[in-house]
Amino acid sequence: MSLSQTIAPHLPFLRRYARALTGSQQSGDAYVAAVLEVLIEDPSAVETENDPRVGLYRTFTKLWNSMAVNGATEPGSKKLPAEHRITQITPRPRQAFLLIALEGFSETDAARVLDVDVPTVRNLMEGAGRELASEIATDVLIIEDEPLIAMDIESLVESLGHGVIGIARTHAEAIQIAKKQQPGLILADIQLADGSSGLDAVNELLKSFTTPVIFITAYPERFLTGERPEPAFLIPKPYQPATVSAVISQALFFQNKAQRKDQQQAVG
Repeated sequence: MSLSQTIAPHLPFLRRYARALTGSQQSGDAYVAAVLEVLIEDPSAVETENDPRVGLYRTFTKLWNSMAVNGATEPGSKKLPAEHRITQITPRPRQAFLLIALEGFSETDAARVLDVDVPTVRNLMEGAGRELASEIATDVLIIEDEPLIAMDIESLVESLGHGVIGIARTHAEAIQIAKKQQPGLILADIQLADGSSGLDAVNELLKSFTTPVIFITAYPERFLTGERPEPAFLIPKPYQPATVSAVISQALFFQNKAQRKDQQQAVG
């Protein structure tokens, strides 16, 4: 089997992981492109690994960490927007958290990806929990046409300390709810009950205000093709509660970080 055939099934999910780490489609995809360049030069990292997915993510992690060390000589740096270079690299606790909670790696495989032992992975996970617990609560708009799924998401969101301002089943309902109260986070399905699009509803809302958005879909790979403006945060259906928690924390982390940066610039 060729290298491209071996890694192709895993690339959409590596892109999802990279985007969750960077908080951006452009930056996450640039890191993945840099990984592919490395593998073209030396495919042994994937070919010699029992699990090619572990080898792919391990190569990504090695590249990511080498950028933090080398500073001025970042591999593929010309492809990365300046705001997402070395100063924005995600700490290892959140890498471990996302590898397990979002990507579904076992502790053993996550340790292999990060080149550490299992006890270290557990310590990193605990550190991530403390870090992510510091995020502020926010108001959440849920756009979901399946009542049971909507109720499940609402319960999960509230268990994390957030409030739900409304549940919309259609494009029109989403616009109506957001006009009454601006959400601090949007969780949206893509295909809605009346045939309308959650993606279109979100795009319309974001013309009026800026807020992090997480899309929930049964077909995440369809939105990671590079052929259209794509969501930075995607959760596949059926989802795990830990996955939703992880992605919400990541989305709010980057939103809060951007707000703090804006405040510092305003003061300066």
